[in-house]
Amino acid sequence: MEQKESPQPAFRREHDSMGEVLVPAYALYGAQTQRALTNFTISTKPLPWPFLAAILQIKAAAAATNHQLGLLSGEAAEQISLAVQTLLDQPPLDQFPLSVYQTGSGTSSNMNVNEVIVGLARRQGITLSANDQVNLGQSSNDVVPSAIHLAGAKMTVATLLPALTQLAGTIRDFAAAHHEVIKTGRTHLMDALPIRLAAEMEAWAVQLDECCERLQGALPRLQRLPLGGTAIGSGVNCHKDFPALAIALLGKITGLALTRAHSAYKGLASLDSLVEFSGHLKCAAIALQKIANDLRWMNSGPLAGLAEIRLPALQPGSSIMPAKVNPVIPEAVCMACAQVIGNDTTISQAALGGSFQLNTMLPLAGTALLESIELLSGSAVSLGEKAIRNMAVNSEGCQRALALNPILVTALNPHIGYLRAAEIGKIAGLERRPVLEVAMEQTDLSREQLAALLDPKKLADGGD
Repeated sequence: MEQKESPQPAFRREHDSMGEVLVPAYALYGAQTQRALTNFTISTKPLPWPFLAAILQIKAAAAATNHQLGLLSGEAAEQISLAVQTLLDQPPLDQFPLSVYQTGSGTSSNMNVNEVIVGLARRQGITLSANDQVNLGQSSNDVVPSAIHLAGAKMTVATLLPALTQLAGTIRDFAAAHHEVIKTGRTHLMDALPIRLAAEMEAWAVQLDECCERLQGALPRLQRLPLGGTAIGSGVNCHKDFPALAIALLGKITGLALTRAHSAYKGLASLDSLVEFSGHLKCAAIALQKIANDLRWMNSGPLAGLAEIRLPALQPGSSIMPAKVNPVIPEAVCMACAQVIGNDTTISQAALGGSFQLNTMLPLAGTALLESIELLSGSAVSLGEKAIRNMAVNSEGCQRALALNPILVTALNPHIGYLRAAEIGKIAGLERRPVLEVAMEQTDLSREQLAALLDPKKLADGGD
C-alpha cells in the first residue's frame, strides 16, 4: 500500500519574552511580528520600502561595526550582511506586512526586520538572535528615526533633486526655442501688460531652482543620525565607538554625507528636522502646482478659453463628450501636490507626539515624508516629459489677442496722462478694436509714435 506524505504544517511555534506564538510556516519573521499583525489592524497600509531598506542598511552597518569592535562573531556579522543584501536585491514585501499605524516608536517594524534577517539565516542552517545579535548596540528608538532621516536623504539626492533640476532644464529649453513669442500677461486673471513666454517660463524655472536650494540647505540636518542613542539618547548597551564607526560606514555604503546627531537625546525626542524638511517639500509642491495651474489656464479652450498653448493629447477627456481632451497631467500633479501639503500637516501633527525622551508618531511621520518626496519626484518628471516638452504654442492666437489688449494703453500714460489713456482703453475694449487704431483717433500722436510706444515686444522687454 502506497504511503502518503504527511501534509506540511501551516504554522510553526515561535517564542518571545511574552511566551509562545503561532507563526505561518512560510514566514521568515517571528513572534513579535506576528503579535504586531494581530494587534495593529487599523489599516493594512504598509510602511514604504525605502524606509525598510534604510533599516536593513543600518543592520548591515551595525553588524560590521560590532564585529570590528569585537562584540559580534565574524560568522554572525557575515550572515547578517548576506541576509541584508539578499533582501535589498529581491525585496520580499510580504515578509514586511506591518501597518503604518502601529507602536509609535516603530518597534514592531524594527523587530520585523530583525526577525526576517534571522529567518533567512535559519534557512542557511545558522542560528541568530533577533535581539542579542541583529539588534546589538541598537534600540528601535534610535534605529527608526535614523532610518527615516537616511531614507529621506537618499530619496532626495537620488530622485527629487534630479527631477526638479531636469524639469527646470526642460522649461528653459522650451522657453529658448520660443523666445520670440510674446503674449498677454495677466494679473488677477485679467489682461495685463505683454510678456515674453520665455520670461513667464523662466519664473517657473527659478521657482524650481530655489526649491532645490532650500532642500540642499536642509539636507545636512536631515543627514544627522541619532544612531547609538539607544533607548533614550544616553547610549546604554552601545559601545562608545559604535555611533561614529557605524554612521561613517553607512555614509560609505550610501554615498551620503552622513554625520552624528549633535544630540542623540534631541534626535529621539523631536522631529524638528523632518518638520523643516517637510516645509521645503510643501514649498516645492506649491511651486509645481503653480506651474501646473498656469499650464491648465494657458491650455484652456480650445475655442472659449485662452488657447495659448496646446498640451499633448494623451487620452479621451470625456465618457460622453466626443473630441474632448483634458489637461490630465497637470490635473494629476495638482492632486499629488495637494497630498504633499496634507502630508506636511500630518508631519507637523506627528511632531507634536514628542513627550520627554521619545516621539511616538515616528512611523506616520516617516511614511508621510517619504510619500511626499516620491510624489514630488514623479510630478516633476511627468510635467516635464508628458506636458511641457511636447506642448505646442499658438503664436498666432497670442499675437491676435495682444493687438486687442486694452492694457497696452499703459505705455501712453507719460505722454497723454492716465485718465486719457484709460478712456482709450475703455473704447478699445468695448468696441473690440486695436488700441493703436483708437489712439490714432483720440490723440495728436503720429502713427509712427504710437506704433513705437504700443509695440508689444518693446513693452515685454521693459518699455525702453
